[in-house]
Amino acid sequence: MARVLNDLPRWITVSVWIIANIIYFTVTYFRFDKSDEYYYTRKILGPALAWARASAAALNLNCMLILLPVCRNLVSFLRGSFQKCCNRNIRRQLDKHITFHRYIAYMICLMTVIHVGAHVFNVERYAEAYDSPTPDRELLRVLSGLGSGNSSIFLNPIREPTDPILATLRFLAGVSGIVITLSLIIMVSAATELIRRSYFEVFWFTHHLFVLFFIGLVVHGFEGIVRRQTPASVSQHNPLNCSANPSNWGKRDSSGQMRCPIPEFEGISAKAWMWTIGPMVIYIIERIVRFVRSQQRVVITKVVKHPSRVYQLRMQKKGFKMLPGQYIFVHCPSISKLEWHPFTLTSAPEDDYFSIHVRRAGDWTDALAKACHIDDDDCTSTSKLPM
Repeated sequence: MARVLNDLPRWITVSVWIIANIIYFTVTYFRFDKSDEYYYTRKILGPALAWARASAAALNLNCMLILLPVCRNLVSFLRGSFQKCCNRNIRRQLDKHITFHRYIAYMICLMTVIHVGAHVFNVERYAEAYDSPTPDRELLRVLSGLGSGNSSIFLNPIREPTDPILATLRFLAGVSGIVITLSLIIMVSAATELIRRSYFEVFWFTHHLFVLFFIGLVVHGFEGIVRRQTPASVSQHNPLNCSANPSNWGKRDSSGQMRCPIPEFEGISAKAWMWTIGPMVIYIIERIVRFVRSQQRVVITKVVKHPSRVYQLRMQKKGFKMLPGQYIFVHCPSISKLEWHPFTLTSAPEDDYFSIHVRRAGDWTDALAKACHIDDDDCTSTSKLPM
């Protein structure tokens, strides 16, 4: 029972997140699957339209969330703020921030597969819409031909018969989509347990492809490739009634009335930047804070060599405070200007130093051991230690 109570806040948090994804995905799906504004778009693209847009909505939601768990200073601030108002079990969920980051990444991968798969069909359908070997495809040919002299009313972004792959590369959405997908594949592949433990540098550097990922995400929808019938056009041109006779669009009947004027379309405005601008600003502030703190002087006061290729570093830093179970990121400029590695603190809060235990298990930890002169007889002397 105690274990259930301890894990209850975690499962509530995860459940709320999953439910939010399901609701947002479902609402968006039925909006694009049923709305009259997208009737003609559905005629060209079929059910893949709703799948592409619903997965895009879920991607926006999760891309908004994924940066927040890795803002370490934000997490520490929240942990301190919750000290008085929340019980220990709730505060413990903040210690699972990397786990939640992984959950969000898994959801992003799932939604990316759906989104990319749906758009593969969409591009193919856009390209095929110009072919009308049978009368029932006449509507697709007419829709694709709209706007040849007026770009404000077109529906099909592919303006002439062409190869779907070449068509993809002509659009910002296609190029940015490829950049986003490749960045995600590389980041996820390098984030596996084996890579993180054996080749941490690979994981660390490839994860910074998130910059390309978010740049691609922000600009992905700027062209408005997926289009809808404008509300004003829907009020004058009811697609349910007018789609049966596209040859009569723009013509007047015997009474002189134009019952089906030529429909007009507009691109869907980009929304990804609205979702991600806040977290990106928070993350930029986070990185600035990290940089400022990294410039503060840290002194290694003692190095202790232990069996099994393990050594202990004891350090001091002005104003440093710690709690049991916390970890720090260690940076040694003489080894690498860019690499930072996490280590759990092994000292007690009441000690006048803070320490970590490092096992020589890779290139960086070996280089750190050599920089600290672990193999020298006087390895505990501070005169040769890196600053």
